[in-house]
Formats: sequence, structure tokens, C-alpha cells
Amino acid sequence: MTTTSSSTPTPFRVAVPDEVLADLRARLTRTRFVTASGATPWAAGADPASLRDLVAYWADGYDWRAAEAALNAFPHYTADVAGSRLHFLRLRGQRPEGAPAPLPLVLSHGWPSSFVEMLRLARRLADPAAYGGDPADAFDVVVPSLPGFLYSEPPRGPFTRRGVAEAWHSLMTGTLGYERYGAFGGDIGGGVTQWLGALYPGHVAGVHITSAVVSADFEAHPPTPEEQVYLDALAAYDRADGGYSEIMCTRPDTVGAALNDSPSGLLAWIVDKYRDWSDCDGDVSRRWDRDTLLTVATLYWATGSIGTSFQQYYDYPLNKRLPPITVPAAVTLSHEPGYAGYPKSLAERVFADLRHWSEPRRGGHFMAHEEPDQVAAELRAFFGPLRPGA
Repeated sequence: MTTTSSSTPTPFRVAVPDEVLADLRARLTRTRFVTASGATPWAAGADPASLRDLVAYWADGYDWRAAEAALNAFPHYTADVAGSRLHFLRLRGQRPEGAPAPLPLVLSHGWPSSFVEMLRLARRLADPAAYGGDPADAFDVVVPSLPGFLYSEPPRGPFTRRGVAEAWHSLMTGTLGYERYGAFGGDIGGGVTQWLGALYPGHVAGVHITSAVVSADFEAHPPTPEEQVYLDALAAYDRADGGYSEIMCTRPDTVGAALNDSPSGLLAWIVDKYRDWSDCDGDVSRRWDRDTLLTVATLYWATGSIGTSFQQYYDYPLNKRLPPITVPAAVTLSHEPGYAGYPKSLAERVFADLRHWSEPRRGGHFMAHEEPDQVAAELRAFFGPLRPGA
């Protein structure tokens, strides 16, 4: 098991130079838009008409400085972990005087996401009383940016979920001094969360995921009929949806060059997946207001990190199969096409102690943002018996 070194946290502020914003606006005003490939909007990818409206607002209506100030209302830090700069937020739990210390909880995002996905949830977890909850339920919340995403440098070696879990453990125990903590995540962050449980059962109180990835050993135990039905449906969905993934797995630098040079292209690449994967019935504005979408896009643009965010796709074959996870586990199943019909038995193949299973049928790929109250309630219910002194 790899151990990693870490440094003392340094306070950090999001600050995009004026010249970067001026260049961004100039590029946006010179955008050349494509012609739709068919009559049905979004059927062939990002809808040109919708993209035109978003780009116009990005250029002349969106207020980045207001968004930047809102982001800086959260406590940001950087630290050196395993030789790379890691960016994270840390929100101290607001608990009653004399109450047990809050359980630390690390929240891990996925792609094409960022720490922004976790902000609404993080507030509710760190200060439940501000949202009508019990202050005794507060967590110490840590939200890292994945390596190569926004303000976190790429890893020194390949991007694997195990490698990120090792970095997260170093952050939580070495940098922040927590001996015991919980972990939550979806998508890439869900894989990282599972690896935390597998590698560090002596430190990880429990793991909670929203994307119940398939990582079981079917050679030893073939799929049941119900499981095979799901696996076949997933394969069919991937064939229809997987173009973005295939190019990022095989030619990430080619598409990265285009997206790193064209803000409208970058926005199209991101918003297409936010629309497809959110629980929004085809209307992304049901889950994401324009300002939040453009905050995410501006962060990717200003940091030039869309290309480095692809590394986890290119390195995906280097991920190993998960060993059994023995720590207490929970699944709140994401309501998105890739997990439709997902059988609980697949999760039971991976988790030896699956204590909480929920299918709320609300909240998609970005559930922490889409349904923060729902996710906060599920996290409190699962981790309540695992807290210090419980």
C-alpha cells in the first residue's frame, strides 16, 4: 500500500486575471456556430440554438466577478500531496458546545464536474442548523478537486482511482490530522470512495456512493439473469452515449486541443453531458441555472484543465479490480439512464456490509447539486450510527 507525503494547507482564493476574462469574451464574440445535424434538438449533441443563447449570455450577461466572490465565501486551500498541488475546500462542522467532535467527511466529484457540484451539499452537512436540521448532525466537510481538475495539478503518474484514494487518505490523515473519517462520492468520485473503503478499513468509518459501478468478478460468480439483463441494457446505452468517452480514452490530446482553444466548444462538450446525465427530462435548466453552468465552464477555461481532466479516461485500463470492501457501505442510486434497472445484488457483490440501499428516483449524475437536501438526509442517516460516541 502506497503512503504519500503532504504539506501544511495554504489558504487559497479563486482569482482570474482581467486579461484572461477579456480574452475569453473576445473569443466568445467571434464564435462560429455549427448547423444542426437534424431537426430534433440535442439528438446529435449540443443543440446549436441553445448553445448560441448560452454563449451570448456568457459574453455579455454573466458576471464572473460575482460568481468568484461567491466561491471565495467558502474556505479554499491548497497543499502538496505526493509531490502535486491539491486544491480543496474545508468546512468545519458547526456543532453545539460540548457535543462530540463532528465526523470528518470527504466528498468526491466526477467528470465533467468540479467542487462546485458539492457546494450546496457541503453547506447543509457542515451547518445543518442553518437549514432547519439538528446541529448535532454536523460534519467536518472536505471537498478536494480531482487531480488535473481546475486548481489541482495532474498526478505525477497515471490517474487511477486507487491513486486518488491514496492521495485523499494522505490529505485527510497527514495534512488535516483526521484519524477516522467517512467518504462520499459519485462517478469517478464513487470509485475513489470505494477504494478508500477497500484500502483503509482502519480509518474509514463508512463509504456512501451514488453511482453503483460494476466492478464484480463475474468469472468466479457469473451474473444472475436479473444482473445480465441490466448489463445488456448498460452495454446498449453505452453504445449510444459513449462517443465522448471513446475519443477521450483514445485521443484525449486531439479533442483537448480544440476545447482548450474554443470556449464555445468547451461549453458544448460540458453542457451536453450535464443535460444528458442530470435528472432533468431534457431541460438542463431544471437542475442547473445558467450562472452555475457558466461558473463551471469559466473555471475549466481559466485553469486550462479540460485536457488534463481527460487523463482518467486515457489511463482507465490501468485501474485494477476492487478488492472486497468490508467497511459499512451505503448506496443512494443515481436516477440516470446508465443506472436504470440496476439490481442491488451487484452492489452486494462489492460491499460485504451494505447497510443502506436507496432508490429515490430523484437526482441524476450530479445528485449532490441536484438534490442536496435528499443527499444530506441520506448521509446523516447512514453515518449517524458511525459517528464518534454513537
